[in-house]
Amino acid sequence: MGKKNDDKKHDEGTKTEGFPTFEEKKDSAEVVKTPTQAEQSSKPQAKEASENKPLTEQEEKAKRRKIRQAKRLALIASMLILVAVVASMAIWGIMHLRPNDKSIQGQADCEVVRVSGKLGGRLVELYVKEGDYVHKGQRLAKIYSSTTDATYTKAKEMKNVAANQNQKVERGTRYEIIESARKMVEQAKSARQQAIAAEEITRKTYERINNLYNEGVVTEQKRDEAKAALDAATAAVGTATAAVEAAEAQLLMAKNGAQAEDKAASQGMENVAQATVREVEALLEDEYLIAPCDGEITSIYPHVGELVIMGSPIMTIANIDDMWAAFSVREEKLNDLPMGKEIDVEIPALGNMKAKMQVFYVHDMGSYATWAATKAYGDYDSKTFEVKARPLIPIPNFRPGMSVILK
Repeated sequence: MGKKNDDKKHDEGTKTEGFPTFEEKKDSAEVVKTPTQAEQSSKPQAKEASENKPLTEQEEKAKRRKIRQAKRLALIASMLILVAVVASMAIWGIMHLRPNDKSIQGQADCEVVRVSGKLGGRLVELYVKEGDYVHKGQRLAKIYSSTTDATYTKAKEMKNVAANQNQKVERGTRYEIIESARKMVEQAKSARQQAIAAEEITRKTYERINNLYNEGVVTEQKRDEAKAALDAATAAVGTATAAVEAAEAQLLMAKNGAQAEDKAASQGMENVAQATVREVEALLEDEYLIAPCDGEITSIYPHVGELVIMGSPIMTIANIDDMWAAFSVREEKLNDLPMGKEIDVEIPALGNMKAKMQVFYVHDMGSYATWAATKAYGDYDSKTFEVKARPLIPIPNFRPGMSVILK
């Protein structure tokens, strides 16, 4: 008992002295541990509260600035990638699709004939259509002119009158002869008036066409045709004037009595009437237009029923049996294309068909095809020449307008 009391005192003395027991240490550890767990459980709640807390104006501006910078960087990166892709494709195209600088592109062509006539009137019938192949001498179209038909009838009647007059003169001067001569004078004067009117119309037509030619609207051929028509009309006026003079002389001689001179004049009148008939018949020869060569009808300009003037083209014929290719060549390359040289060409429209042609024409294309030097020295003006080459053998299905590549 005494010992137990001593131990108890010892324990109490120890506690008093500041040394805790095992149970006290355990309790103090639990006390310390409990606040720490509480603090840890309160941290997420504090974080969530801080996230839900509204941002200040400066923080909001900083946040937007960061977003804009991120978008700008993304856009710049996209553009850089696009530029890199385009540049790589361009470099690839330049390396793999580079054209052959030694090739020259030309065009197939052939002789084209414009069909026209010297008879003006109405187109009443077409015997061909576009795309038809025609032969030389084949009938193409018909033009009807009521005025020319009336002139032809009148010319034949004048011829008959002149012939009858000549017969009367041969039989001697009579009253009927004088009257006939007077009628001949009236008819000759009427014919002269018509010829003068026709000349005036033809002159105006020529002046209009000549003005158009000076402005570059119509071709020189068109102007020449109009000039020829004017010359023919002027000649017709001269013929009509001569007929009037002959008729007046005939009338005078009939009044004075038939003599050797009267007979000669009467014969002359008959000859003039015959010439007039032949003149009108020459116009009527173009009532039917005839093909001047073999070829294909490429264009027909007027429609049936339309009026056409003298010398206007009715249709065109392409002589596809005589094809060639035309190239525009700078003069520094002409040394490789002398006259008579055989060249190799390709025709893309015929499946890149290869063919041989021979150069037969080399001519300069004029000042409008001159390349002017841009340097003050060390260079020169280079002119462009037209070079034509004809196939050595006919090429099937070779048509005007097809591209021809000269290698």
